[in-house]
Amino acid sequence: MLRWLTAGESHGPELIAMLEGLPAGVPVSFESIRADLARRKLGYGRGSRMKFEQDELHVSGGVRHGYSLGSPIAIRIGNTEWPKWVEVMSPEPIESTEMSRGRSAPLTRPRPGHADLVGMQKYGFDEARPILERASARETAARVALGAVAKSFLAELGIRSVAHTLQVGTVRVPDGTDLPLPDDVDRLDEDQLRCFDAETSARMVTEVEAAKKDGDTLGGVVEVLFYGVPPGLGSHVHWDRRLDARLAAAIMGIQAIKGVEVGDGFATAGRRGSAAHDELYREDGEIYRTSDRAGGTEGGMSTGTVLRVRAGMKPIATIPHALHTVDVVSGEDASAHHQRSDVCAVPAAGVVAEAMVALVLADAVLEKFGGDNVVETKRNLDAYLAAIPETLRTRRTEPSATSTDL
Repeated sequence: MLRWLTAGESHGPELIAMLEGLPAGVPVSFESIRADLARRKLGYGRGSRMKFEQDELHVSGGVRHGYSLGSPIAIRIGNTEWPKWVEVMSPEPIESTEMSRGRSAPLTRPRPGHADLVGMQKYGFDEARPILERASARETAARVALGAVAKSFLAELGIRSVAHTLQVGTVRVPDGTDLPLPDDVDRLDEDQLRCFDAETSARMVTEVEAAKKDGDTLGGVVEVLFYGVPPGLGSHVHWDRRLDARLAAAIMGIQAIKGVEVGDGFATAGRRGSAAHDELYREDGEIYRTSDRAGGTEGGMSTGTVLRVRAGMKPIATIPHALHTVDVVSGEDASAHHQRSDVCAVPAAGVVAEAMVALVLADAVLEKFGGDNVVETKRNLDAYLAAIPETLRTRRTEPSATSTDL
């Protein structure tokens, strides 16, 4: 069983991430973790914070000489902006006079679309700062770091991934466009919105520019692809063991995500059954599918085809053209509090979603194949695949630049 937790606030001294249950012998590359952390900050339309706030990576436990030890992995991500926020976020009491000025002034105008108001109601705070600090998407940096470790584990088993932007605002990649491969990550990083289709990306940039000019924000859709996933991860026997249910929960747990699709998702609901499912054929002694509309899961289990998960991100709720709210102290109408923010953070959502899918898959792999060392896990996986009767064996989908019609 793989477990993970994060701690820390947006403007606190650091974020802390813990990963328990990873086998020994998994390569843990600081360079790969830093690359994913940097990737989370990319994208046209990001705010100024991404430019001056640096992620200082520290691995405090569970790793020796570049490999996991089998003990819990502890990661710290320092916040270089912490000196500016020492008084505001001090864990120790400070003088009350300091709590009424500058950054320390109470935030009494809750922002629509954020956790501010409901969090104040639930936890008994009279201002929003204690809520928004933890609710901030800054926390996702910790999950991205853990996801990088999970991806390294999966790569040892031949499972690789990539995420890309499908839609920004009203601009969407045309249906049938080729899917990116894991080896296309560098190409995606070079694109301003991590979109695999250059023409669509240019139109997305125009959409972001228009929103910025209007003092507004944009949401969109990202897609995560995992190649080389073996059949049989997850289970049909209980709702909470279904792989797609676990994936959906993990994706919905990302800040600002309001919808999840596995495979063709909602589009499938508008099709007739004859056009909605992936038919089975046999060739050269293997069963295969000519399409991947299901997105790599059937009956709550992985099928061995490409795992496709999409996430719909709402427009960022901190809007320069501030929304109407109420001051909870005076009771008067007000404009919502506004701090520097992004116009569009959709590409970052793809990086975070990829990390979460990696963590869920790594957990499902360990649930199925176990292993105290990654060599043992791989041996168990190979034995499982070899034990599948010849009449039931399916073709594992290798990375290829295809659309959902394989």
